[in-house]
Amino acid sequence: MAKVLVLRTAGVNCDEETAHAFRLAGGVVSVLHVGSLLRGEERLEEFDVLAIPGGFSYGDDLGAGTVLANQLRTRLAGDLHDFVDEGKLVIGICNGFQVLVRLGILPGWEGDKAASLIENVSGKFEDRWIDLRVETDQCPFLDCKGEYGAPCPRYLRAPVAHREGRFFLRDPDLVERLRDNGQIALTYRQGSGDDDPEPAAAGGAYPANPNGSVIDIAGICNEKGNVLGLMPHPERFVHRLQGPSWTRNPPGASESALESLSSAGDGFSIFSGAVGFVNDRADKIR
Repeated sequence: MAKVLVLRTAGVNCDEETAHAFRLAGGVVSVLHVGSLLRGEERLEEFDVLAIPGGFSYGDDLGAGTVLANQLRTRLAGDLHDFVDEGKLVIGICNGFQVLVRLGILPGWEGDKAASLIENVSGKFEDRWIDLRVETDQCPFLDCKGEYGAPCPRYLRAPVAHREGRFFLRDPDLVERLRDNGQIALTYRQGSGDDDPEPAAAGGAYPANPNGSVIDIAGICNEKGNVLGLMPHPERFVHRLQGPSWTRNPPGASESALESLSSAGDGFSIFSGAVGFVNDRADKIR
């Protein structure tokens, strides 16, 4: 069984939703305060998946994710790098994505502070449902082929809720490096998500691209694909009833209304893919 650590600290407010999503996918989940790792009461190596959830860790008083990233860098850098190097899975959602970028784990280019997540172009907190496209096939969290669990939809919906979510690269030429490495994981798209099953690229247009991210980037992974960071919140859409359009989409011909309403939301496959990957890996080792 996949052992999942959901890391929490002051200001994190999506830990329970993230834990619920992983439990729903079959993971064995522990929600632990970062202090338990810093004090050595718990060890990162005992887990298969690390999830750094959304919120406003330490109030984002020194910048989004800065304090938590500094704690992890100064006290747990070796453990974190060993965790990633062993091919274990890491997901950072919203504030967690900001933490991973500040740590340099994403994009994961050795000794290169290439990326940042900066203030939205609008200069304000953006909170809405958005459309996304999965752009990579090398990340277990985004398993569109269904190798490890419920196939991840190539096009999906999720809510965003952030003020500092604009993905920015120090050098515009580094976009090609991300593309060539297959590290662009998710992009923002246009469309309602209901009437258009394959919405067009956002093209930088607001509000489809809610923050002004370069080439509509909503999430990236490292080169190995085992670390994913994304600004949208998939943990908030693991049940169909959590979506904004559930009353407008009638059940399919082969399912009852109850079956339709109890089905999974788009975000569920991100968690089931991770749990399935870990279980598949364990089976191969046995």
